[in-house]
Amino acid sequence: MAKKVPRLGILLALALLLSYVESLIPFFLSVPGMKLGLVNIIIILILYIDCWQDAILVSVMRVLLAGFMFGNVYSIAYSLSGAILSFFIMLIMKNIFQLHIVVVSIFGGVFHNIGQILIATVVASNVYIMGYLPALYIAGMITGLLIGILACELYPRISKIRRI
Repeated sequence: MAKKVPRLGILLALALLLSYVESLIPFFLSVPGMKLGLVNIIIILILYIDCWQDAILVSVMRVLLAGFMFGNVYSIAYSLSGAILSFFIMLIMKNIFQLHIVVVSIFGGVFHNIGQILIATVVASNVYIMGYLPALYIAGMITGLLIGILACELYPRISKIRRI
């Protein structure tokens, strides 16, 4: 336990740093709010290296802290809905279906976008927002694939943190 708190603090700080870096990257596509999802590298690595409780803790804390630092109440609501839905889908895909880390990441990317669209539909009381879903589905697959490949490459190197 004594080693766990500093390790999770470092991972949370890294997730916040990636959130900030991602906010600086211009993403010129026609779908509002579309991002690369760099933070998911940290979350999926924690999911595979540590336990799911640590991963959800870092994910939720990152959403709340990044939302207060770089966003607003709406960005927190959208990010939190996407993060929680994608996290539990990734957890199911990893633990029950025992899928490869890249496939789990793709599911995470797709369901993050689905969670955000669902909350946006409720907040705006407008079902036409679902029209963005096909573009976000494709974007989630592509970014999930890229994040999964990066996580797969980093996993052997980062898994040594568990022993520190």
